[in-house]
Formats: sequence, C-alpha cells, structure tokens
Amino acid sequence: MPFNYDQNFHQLNFREHPELYRVGKGEQGVLLVEPYKGEILPHWRFRTPEVAQESSERIYALFEDYLRQEDFVGADMARKFLQMGYTRARRYANHRGGKKYDGPVPADKKGQSGAHGRAELPRAPEDPEKAAAARIFKQKWDEARLHPEYVRQRAAFEARYEK
Repeated sequence: MPFNYDQNFHQLNFREHPELYRVGKGEQGVLLVEPYKGEILPHWRFRTPEVAQESSERIYALFEDYLRQEDFVGADMARKFLQMGYTRARRYANHRGGKKYDGPVPADKKGQSGAHGRAELPRAPEDPEKAAAARIFKQKWDEARLHPEYVRQRAAFEARYEK
C-alpha cells in the first residue's frame, strides 16, 4: 500500500498506532513519522566520511534496538534514515550545495521525493568526501534492508497491516 501523506503527522504517534504506518517506497515519510523522526534525526549527519561513519553506526544501533523491541516501524524508519544518508550524500557529491533540481518544490508536493516537473541541474565534479560518506551509508543501508530479522518483521507487518 502507498504511503499516506494525508494523515495528521503533528498529532499522530506511530509507536502507539503502528497500524497507520505504511512502508511506501524508498524514504517516504522519513521526516514525518514521529516519535521516530525525533529519535533518529539528531544522529543523522554526512558532512565527512568520519561523521558519516559515526552517524551510520549510531543509526544502525538504533535499528537493531528497534528490531529487538519488535518495533518494526522504528526499524523501518532507521532503515530509511540510512537510505537517506546515502541518497543525500550522493546528491551533495554530484551537486555542490545539494540543490539537484531547478526551482522550488511545488506547494502540494512538499515532503515528497521527486523532480515534480523540474529540470535537473548540471552535475558538478564529484566531491570525493561526500562520495565516501555515501559509500559508508550505502553499506549500512544494505546491511539493514537485508538483515534477516528486518526481513521477517517487515513481512509480518505487511501481512498484518498492508493487506
């Protein structure tokens, strides 16, 4: 089932209401789903490879803690932050300043990934520090999405809530 952007994210606690969570595609909801956003976001950094290493390890530790607690929504959100570490670091590696598209995000598309009809700006020469940070996050993201307990909990969650 697709991610539902029509929910009241300012009021909703997904730990109390996991049935309202949808995995969606990619990083959907990563900056909306509470209380997980508030728990994980303070650790999310990718400025240098050293910062990315520390950040990815901390987020992966949270991922494992959520799995131990059978909190699939938390684990999936940690997985999304690892994925976002990779994609954002790659964006900064390719586009100095991180701006990938020309023009602002349309008002009705805020919080959603994609070009939304905007042209991609030309790529700059690759920033080796950001490319290294991206590789670090990619490794942890791959570990998370392939983790046997994550795979098991995801299947159980989808069978229960995403019919």
